[in-house]
Amino acid sequence: MSDIPDGWSLEEGGKALTRSFRFKDFSEAFAFLTRVGMHAEKVNHHPEFTNVWNRVDFRLTSHDSGGVTQRDVKLAEAINRLG
Repeated sequence: MSDIPDGWSLEEGGKALTRSFRFKDFSEAFAFLTRVGMHAEKVNHHPEFTNVWNRVDFRLTSHDSGGVTQRDVKLAEAINRLG
């Protein structure tokens, strides 16, 4: 896949896009997740994520397609803008 958004990596095996974000503190990380969540609801495509204090880790995949699709690429680009 050649159109991987800046800052994202293709998971080994090519099944998902991954990226970690770090923030000043938990409040900033949670506010970011809130923005991402609002966008994900709007486009009806929801990321896998974990949040530990100031870090948010994402894994984007289209389960119904068995791997990365253009929807994941677009969501990754949106997450970059929201960060």
